[in-house]
Amino acid sequence: MEIKSLLASAEAHEGWLRERLQALVEVESPSEDPAGVNAAGALVEGWARELGGRVKRHKQKEFGDLLELRFGPSRALKKPLLILGHLDTVWSRGTLAKMPWREADGRLWGPGVLDMKFGVVQALAAIKILKEKKLLPPVTLLLVSEEEVGSPVSRPVTERLALESSHVFVLEPAQGLAYKTARKGVGAYTLKVAGVASHAGVDFTRGHSAILEAARLVEKVSAFTDLSRGLTVNCGVFTGGTRLNVVAAEAVVEVDVRIARARDAAYVEKLFRSLKVTDPACRLEVTGGINRPPMERKPGTVRLYKQARKLAAGLGFVLDEAATGGGSDGNFTAGLGVPTLDGMGAVGEGAHAPHEHIVVEHIVPRLALLAGMIAS
Repeated sequence: MEIKSLLASAEAHEGWLRERLQALVEVESPSEDPAGVNAAGALVEGWARELGGRVKRHKQKEFGDLLELRFGPSRALKKPLLILGHLDTVWSRGTLAKMPWREADGRLWGPGVLDMKFGVVQALAAIKILKEKKLLPPVTLLLVSEEEVGSPVSRPVTERLALESSHVFVLEPAQGLAYKTARKGVGAYTLKVAGVASHAGVDFTRGHSAILEAARLVEKVSAFTDLSRGLTVNCGVFTGGTRLNVVAAEAVVEVDVRIARARDAAYVEKLFRSLKVTDPACRLEVTGGINRPPMERKPGTVRLYKQARKLAAGLGFVLDEAATGGGSDGNFTAGLGVPTLDGMGAVGEGAHAPHEHIVVEHIVPRLALLAGMIAS
């Protein structure tokens, strides 16, 4: 494989990629809208069939369907490569009117263009290039419908396919220009406090405030943060009470947890399950847990990164690696011990923000690098 020939092919296919990227961005596909996600999936399915892809649709009720697309030899001695992406976005229907697809200042703008509709089309473009060059190995492209809300239905499919695969590429956006070799694990806990209601003026002493008790818990939980071990705890939502003249009978705290090491999952669980109320008249219920294991920087992932760095040098640029506190479906596959490389998608800024965009100058080299990684 000559990497420079892949660069020339990527240049020749840039128009093909951009045309389909615009079409996909202009189909709004928020996670909570199965019809929108399925409409985006129908577009991608059509393009995949044009490339000779074998399509399996995993039907869903609450969310859009999952697309399992297989390319390359149907019978091969080696395991396939698994490429992960998602069709859903964080943007509600109607956003396109305020954030239309446009090209300006060397950038392509629109809801979901960075996270991660570019990655979806990039995968198809790389497959198209390698198919034309007869360099395409067995590849499974899994596109899920609910990654932005935690992958509640797709995780079992992702994990099953990962265990059948040699390694995993995740086409989430890059970290700056870098590929991602580590991600923190993600958890969510809910603390529900039940107190005793009373009239704040007439029967103040009869009341036991759930809000006061929850506030004490916020301080305790926040102190779990340990930056030296990569553990962060954020009390992001606090609700409680009914009226200002009523001692609150209930309060709820929603807590985000990030861990850098898999072994810290049990440590965090122990911390949360050991929480107790100070006021014996109040009751505490703790639910939740770690729902995405960390993607730790393991040897298999490092080997993939070093191969990518070598290919990038042949394309004329330096490829760095990065770690991030955010999670992706790559956390699931890495947690199973399958070598996983992440952040292989678009270069841009503004994921989940009104200025979401990708940088045009990086389209061709990132496409060529992905094609090279798939072929090698």
